[in-house]
Amino acid sequence: MADNLTQPGGEPMSEPGLIERWKAMLPARLRGVPVVPVVRLSGVIGAVTPLRPGLTLAGVARMLERAFSMRHAKAVAIVINSPGGSPVQSRQIYLRIRQLAAEKKLPVLIFVEDVAASGGYMIACAGDEIFCDPSSILGSIGVVGGSFGMHELIKKIGVERRLYTAGEHKAMLDPFLPEDPNDVARLKKIQREIHALFISLVKESRGARLAGTDDVLFSGEYWAGESAISLGLADAIGDLRSTLRTRFGDKVAMPVVTAPSGLLGGLFGRRAPGAGSLAGTLGGLSGLPEELISALETRAIWSRYGF
Repeated sequence: MADNLTQPGGEPMSEPGLIERWKAMLPARLRGVPVVPVVRLSGVIGAVTPLRPGLTLAGVARMLERAFSMRHAKAVAIVINSPGGSPVQSRQIYLRIRQLAAEKKLPVLIFVEDVAASGGYMIACAGDEIFCDPSSILGSIGVVGGSFGMHELIKKIGVERRLYTAGEHKAMLDPFLPEDPNDVARLKKIQREIHALFISLVKESRGARLAGTDDVLFSGEYWAGESAISLGLADAIGDLRSTLRTRFGDKVAMPVVTAPSGLLGGLFGRRAPGAGSLAGTLGGLSGLPEELISALETRAIWSRYGF
């Protein structure tokens, strides 16, 4: 029967040729082609706007699980482009990646695009190797928090602040009250605790590859690609496609694993804790919609790194 089959040019197709043709029609994972699933993590971590949620564990867990569960995968590639955000969500995403890597016994290759800073770099540390572009920004291993002082302004416009609390420190760092040094000291203590956790995570992940001193690496400074590599914060210059082809061969399949989308996902998708809290505080004063306030917050975070 195989002798009667012909190729497109009209010549008879041999049995080996028939087999090769059938193999070409099969999915990559079924014809012996190396498979490396790709997951993209982009955006501010934890911050949301009503229509555009930031990166949270709830939002990315399903993508990660699908990538690590893909049959015949040789590794999982994660592309990161994030200026940071919530330290809690950053660490939870990091931990989930490491848990899945251990369960499935798959190496994790991280590729940094524009920026992996602060919480974005924390997630990048989940990789067994970190690749970046010469112009990528990496680092910013620190903790930042900010507010505004408006107590002088409300005096000038004749507004009296009335605040009622149960609990001595419930109104700590209220922007409409004069700054209390004791409140600042409490906040700095919390920041130092979070910073220590961040430092420990980086040291555990990067180990002996770290080449800089603690006062340089963990000062909150950030660096471009080559400098980050010299400090041990990344391993090599490399883009996704070239690196995977060099490592797994020119025929490597790189399926991109995406998050569920559609009407139902938009209607019933989760929002991160605290979403809209700032808008709720300022909305009555400025009349700005929640979407605009959230967009301004996001823009401010990206702008720290020149983007």
